[in-house]
Amino acid sequence: MRAAFLFSWLALILSTHAAPQPNIVFLLIDDLGYADCGFNGGTEIKTPNIDRLAKSGTVLEHHYVQPVCSPTRSTLMTGRYPTHTGVYTIVSPGAPWGLPLAERTLADALRSAGYRTALTGKWHLGEFEKAYQPNARGFDQQYGHFFGMLDYYTHERMNKLDWYRNGEPLKEEGYTTHLITKEACKIIESTDKSKPLFLYVPFNGVHAPFQVPDNYLKPYAALKGNRQKLAGMLAAVDEAIAQIEDSLRKAGLLENTLIVFSSDNGGPPPGDNTPLRDFKGTIYEGGTRAAAFATWPGHIPAGQRVREPMHMIDWYPTLIKLAGGSLEQKLPIDGLDIWPLLTKSAPSPHDAILSVSTGGPSRAAVRMGEWKLIISGTSAADGGEDDGAAKAKKKGKKAADKYESVALYNLIEDPSESKNLAVAQPERVKAMRARLTQLLKDAVPSGADISKK
Repeated sequence: MRAAFLFSWLALILSTHAAPQPNIVFLLIDDLGYADCGFNGGTEIKTPNIDRLAKSGTVLEHHYVQPVCSPTRSTLMTGRYPTHTGVYTIVSPGAPWGLPLAERTLADALRSAGYRTALTGKWHLGEFEKAYQPNARGFDQQYGHFFGMLDYYTHERMNKLDWYRNGEPLKEEGYTTHLITKEACKIIESTDKSKPLFLYVPFNGVHAPFQVPDNYLKPYAALKGNRQKLAGMLAAVDEAIAQIEDSLRKAGLLENTLIVFSSDNGGPPPGDNTPLRDFKGTIYEGGTRAAAFATWPGHIPAGQRVREPMHMIDWYPTLIKLAGGSLEQKLPIDGLDIWPLLTKSAPSPHDAILSVSTGGPSRAAVRMGEWKLIISGTSAADGGEDDGAAKAKKKGKKAADKYESVALYNLIEDPSESKNLAVAQPERVKAMRARLTQLLKDAVPSGADISKK
């Protein structure tokens, strides 16, 4: 009897002391090409630290995002497609809109679950009122910039300072990648260990303008022009990620930290999206499939590559559930739990994944299994590129305006989307078109368009 009592008592104690909540570090790289890093086949640019981290975890070969910056960030923060938030395109400086205030954010949910929450880097989801800024959207700490395309040294965008700490303008010197990293390391090493940490690090590298200290250029003398500069910028990001990992190790947090790495969209020229078609700003694979991986020692298998499709929306429910937070909320969640996919090689929880143009749902795509259907209603459906990518395309790059009204591709056999099989597969087109129509049936207007009225 005594032994049975002790066993029951021990079981009760263990049940009330569950495994500690993991720290979560989410690294979002701006405008990274699908094949620019070594772990995804890149050979021109050396990314040893990123590649080592990728090898320590699981590479996500079919990780979908949105075609440009703000929409992807909105999907991460809400677990909802742009069709439900209205964030189809970039939020411009001073624009009277942003991520709708009715949206609960990932930072809100994790803070409610007991996390310390911090952002160091690029926000890009609205700033015209304090209510749209990070400190009002669940982040205890904010450092960095609200928009893209800022000067890496002056931290100005169109001659206006875009650098803040907790929403207050901050004038300081330094290369932005270095400053963002220094802040991330400081947050990690000074963190209150009685609370788990959610650290969101959306780097502005490797987004244009192409600027980097000369010492990062020297190893890439064989490359020319902006490709050389991009190589140096990515090398600086690779160095930064090693420093963040080292800070986690120094703070004794590394073993209980989930690290997620992703680009926010496909790379624009001169980024390398091989073997995918096209670039940032499009709903071809080169615009919407991101270089990505996740690593957590002892929890996510090392050396694994997953080809099952998933979307940025999936991190919202996955991370909240992992953190022991609540998924009960007023607005429905589009994302699905991908933890079994990451840890047990389970199939994708999605029967379909949606991609929508920066111009709204008049141009959209649906991924179902190995098949992808693109429906293009207008030639002007893509918009919102903020970095000169459109100009680069006009100079002989793969054109983004060569959409056919209906296109069907087998992405396993034809990842470059070169063979339109729509005519040969009419029944598949019909079925997939019906599923796409279903996904778009409750699409909301663009927040950018509403703000202009």
